[in-house]
Amino acid sequence: MAYPAGDPIGGGANPVLANGQVEQELARASRALRTLSAGNRTLLRASDEQELLHNMCRVIVETGGYRCASVAYAEHDEKKSVRWMAAVGTETEFLESLHYSWADTELGANATGSAIRSGKPVVGRNILTEPSYAGPGYAPLRAHAIQHGYAAATAFPLRVEGEVLGALVMAAAEPDAFDVEEVKLLQELADDLAYGIANLRTRAQHRAAQATIARLAYYDALTGLPNRTLLLEGLQEAMQAARQQHHSLALLHLEVGRFHEINKVLGYRAGDELLLTLGRRLAGAVQESETLARVGEAEFALLLPHGGAEYAIGLAQRLVRTLREPVEVAGLTLDARVGIGIALFPGHATDADALIRRANAAMHQTKPVRGGYAMYTGGQEQEHTRELALMGDLHRAIENNELSLYCQPKVEIASRRVCGAEALVRWQHPRHGMISTTEFIRLAEQAGTITPLTNWMLEAAFSQSYAWHEAGLERALAVNLSAHDLYDPGLVDRIRGLFSTWGIAPALIQFELTESALMADPDGALETLTRLKQLDVELLIDDYGTGYSSLSYLQKLPVDGVKIDQSFVMPMVESGNSAVIVCSTIELGHRLGLKVVAEGVDSPAIWARLAGLGCDVAQGYLISMPMPAAQLQGWETHWA
Repeated sequence: MAYPAGDPIGGGANPVLANGQVEQELARASRALRTLSAGNRTLLRASDEQELLHNMCRVIVETGGYRCASVAYAEHDEKKSVRWMAAVGTETEFLESLHYSWADTELGANATGSAIRSGKPVVGRNILTEPSYAGPGYAPLRAHAIQHGYAAATAFPLRVEGEVLGALVMAAAEPDAFDVEEVKLLQELADDLAYGIANLRTRAQHRAAQATIARLAYYDALTGLPNRTLLLEGLQEAMQAARQQHHSLALLHLEVGRFHEINKVLGYRAGDELLLTLGRRLAGAVQESETLARVGEAEFALLLPHGGAEYAIGLAQRLVRTLREPVEVAGLTLDARVGIGIALFPGHATDADALIRRANAAMHQTKPVRGGYAMYTGGQEQEHTRELALMGDLHRAIENNELSLYCQPKVEIASRRVCGAEALVRWQHPRHGMISTTEFIRLAEQAGTITPLTNWMLEAAFSQSYAWHEAGLERALAVNLSAHDLYDPGLVDRIRGLFSTWGIAPALIQFELTESALMADPDGALETLTRLKQLDVELLIDDYGTGYSSLSYLQKLPVDGVKIDQSFVMPMVESGNSAVIVCSTIELGHRLGLKVVAEGVDSPAIWARLAGLGCDVAQGYLISMPMPAAQLQGWETHWA
């Protein structure tokens, strides 16, 4: 028989408890307190409702010492079924086989069903002998109780937002378990569980709402395609990747002709139907890596992240043929005319907004007689003209040795000893003044002169290293290698020849390689690094943390160190996130046996923080700005 918690058995007043019974009740209260405490910790750690239910049952059994625990949810179907969500000490499959209900029937008279139905804790005492458990429907339960060694069970309602969601059920070995004090504590545990369920559901609703808001912000409500905002973000990322990996990309801008006339004559619903049909056709014609977006009322854009002119034109031709097929709208057959404009990175624009504008401008130049597509052919702008001129000037500057070798010192943090320097190139243009290194390296990559520039850097670095050696200054000079350099089949032989020419020790030349360069072709990069390492030179990964390398790949590379990018080092005193990244990188590097260099050390506070973290080497404005390489020896005397 199931009794509401707190109801005395037998109806009379309780006699004075014997010492043994007092000890027994204290022991039960103690286990209930242990269970309540462990349950509270479980609530704090839970991030998922199912995880919470399972862990709470586990705590009841493993920490509280109860024989089994389970959670049932009430189904609001015709039979008022019970769905078992979690169980420890028994199996949910067995509980489901009992076909319990929370209806006022024989199979609903158990503690679980009664607790859900009444909304109050219900205790079933000695379920092996109670008449209400004597029916044939409870025979499997009685057998299960004998097999698993329990005789008493209780169920606590789980109330969420004023409604009884289900029940928390547990069983104990003692036939007379679950006295008033124990039930009181366990009811508190059930209330805490109900609160945890409600809290997790609220958080899930918030996440769903945020996802909906994000979708509204980034996707078109009619077609479900990305909108202009998401396209712009994707285009910026694709252009950044294209810069790092030195490849082109294309943007196609498509506009449905006479769309306003269709809306005016057939109505907006017909216009929407036309756009949906065309959107589906476009989506079926593009690759998974390409991004199709709706960017205007009757405009689409297509990002080709690895497309040059030839691929973009070929795709535009196929799309024109696909979109020429008649469209059935509002009972009419329409011939939808779509114009396609093409713009390319880096040839037509080097920023996302400009590329979008120029693809749009090309689209307005389309003519059906010209195939329905057009490539951007706008006039050369002033900056573009300047860049073209600089490309030619850079080629002559390399040939005429008009570049300058600079270096930035590196210092061991623990000893403050100068341990080397990074080689840098500078270009003083006779008319434009000092040209940004980032700009002229980009121009060299675009103009195909990056290999001559690297060759100039290698020759200058070896020559300077030899001069330092002759002056008694043994300092390692690090040369940066680009992705293009890594895949140059003649690079290693060229470097081997320079060692032979200048006769300097391998320890005096280092090479720094960016993560993005390594990951553009990991297998090819690994082969080149292995051959470089055979020259007994030191190799470092530059700008670590900004690229794409995985930890599993990092441990395979034959490198000696990593340089933490300055974007993490410079804000590490003010930014907890940056500090965590720097700390983790140092620990990871040391665990892998790598030397760790920090770039961007521009203040004593950063130096002190890096010293505390055990970083090996520092580089930055606190130590020195880049200087002409010939001045390093005099600067080092001042530093010492």
